[in-house]
Amino acid sequence: MQLVALPEHILQCGNLSLDLSKPHVMGILNVTPDSFSDGGLHNGKDEAVARALQMIAEGATVIDVGGESTRPGASVVAVEEEVARVVPVVKELAKHNVVISIDTSEPEVIKAAVRAGAHIWNDVRALTRPKALETAASLDIPVIIMHMRGEPTTMNNLDQYNDVTLDVISELKERVNDALNAGVRSENIMIDPGFGFAKNAQQNLKLLNEFYKLQEMGYPILSALSRKRFIGEAVGEFDAQKRVVGSVAAHLISVQQGASMVRVHDVKATCDALKVWQAMQVV
Repeated sequence: MQLVALPEHILQCGNLSLDLSKPHVMGILNVTPDSFSDGGLHNGKDEAVARALQMIAEGATVIDVGGESTRPGASVVAVEEEVARVVPVVKELAKHNVVISIDTSEPEVIKAAVRAGAHIWNDVRALTRPKALETAASLDIPVIIMHMRGEPTTMNNLDQYNDVTLDVISELKERVNDALNAGVRSENIMIDPGFGFAKNAQQNLKLLNEFYKLQEMGYPILSALSRKRFIGEAVGEFDAQKRVVGSVAAHLISVQQGASMVRVHDVKATCDALKVWQAMQVV
């Protein structure tokens, strides 16, 4: 592990902006019945909005709304259903002073969400769906390009790497180049190494230990490993909701190596850990 400073970068999100030279917490809001850790807890609009407001009060500066689970083996959701899950929540959250991210791979979903007030496209499939690249360029919003091989139904069989960190960087570069060639502005790009996606436990741990190497790409980085299986294996915890401390520790390790944003279920615990780390920086 190598400690590095966060990049000097302002991410413009509509009328709001994020100073990525300090760490930001993205709160996970799954409006799904089948997400691996919190599926079914915030299905209704009122429950989802209440959970989002709680996370904002706890320190989240970004709320990531997802209408389709991407856990291993997750079922495909029709675009119309995904829009119906996401857009009403976005419309309510847009009344509050918070950046709204949308966890989707579908161009029609992100277009509907942006019309409703969303700011960021968080795409685990790295803009590979038909017309995704063109949509990202035309919307001219920040996009988070994540590393994954295959689909959630096939990714667990695609974890063969020569060197997981270097291969992830190489494959992310290809996706970023495709986005740039399609007209996505470089200042709108963030990257995510995709912890847990087509990577086994040891590969995830190696990627976390070498997270600093992602800095060579020159883009702000999101770390999203909250409650994931490899955290559970490391701490010996089968229940995803009991992986809080392990997740917070791993996210702090990410920030120390250059992550400008962490995507979390447990906002207050993560914010408290980051406050201690930030206090150390001024001593």
